[in-house]
Amino acid sequence: MVPDYFAFYQLPETFRPEEAALKRAYYALSRQHHPDFHATASAEQQQETLHLATLNTNAYRTLSDPDLRMAYILSRHGLLEEGKQEIPADFLMEVMELNEQLMELEFDPDPAVAARVENEVNILTAELEKGIEPVLSGYEYLEEDARTPALQQIRTYYLKKRYLLRIRESLAKFAARS
Repeated sequence: MVPDYFAFYQLPETFRPEEAALKRAYYALSRQHHPDFHATASAEQQQETLHLATLNTNAYRTLSDPDLRMAYILSRHGLLEEGKQEIPADFLMEVMELNEQLMELEFDPDPAVAARVENEVNILTAELEKGIEPVLSGYEYLEEDARTPALQQIRTYYLKKRYLLRIRESLAKFAARS
């Protein structure tokens, strides 16, 4: 079972945590659970301290990165499991067209086509960001029964963003070869 990093830091589950509060919790627990401060403790206590120090590091690493945090929250709610990753067909068609253009670039390099694909990816990304921001920033204030549809929207956003990231990576490879 994945530990509850938000509970560990005594913070609400949110996609937009207050960075200062996150850092305060991390540093406070870092000092409290630093293995050097427990060198004279029993082997069992040292092991527990090491576990808590590792948990603290993993929690901070995950919660301080927006993409890792989003994947973490979605995973905790069982929304990134295999077979549960439906993406709207219209988006898949757009992405498929972009991928076809990328494949053509493999055989017929054309900086103008690459720039056009990059522009389309930028537009799609901007639309995604604009549409999801109110959901992300308001999530922690939702009633429990309203969180499920919000999480579904966020999952769709996350999966779309991953597709666009793969296209960006392919464009970067093309640019490196040009």
